[in-house]
Amino acid sequence: MIKKEVNTTDKGVKVTFTGEVKKANIVKMVENCATGQCECMSEEAKKKIADMKVVGEDGAVELELEGDIAKEEIEAALKRSKVLNK
Repeated sequence: MIKKEVNTTDKGVKVTFTGEVKKANIVKMVENCATGQCECMSEEAKKKIADMKVVGEDGAVELELEGDIAKEEIEAALKRSKVLNK
């Protein structure tokens, strides 16, 4: 099981994934989002994100999102992610 914790930062939102998380899957999710291959959030919401960074390793991965995006928007997008919810 993957645990997700979403927190607001001074630059945007940070998502911490722990448990059975693979860094490669989070990288794929970010790539899908950046290239418009996902339907996890509206185009309007995607435009608010200035930068996305993935750090960490399997079992403990952090996704840092910079931009004027709300924690709630990211929580909703994670629930719709096809990569995370297989």
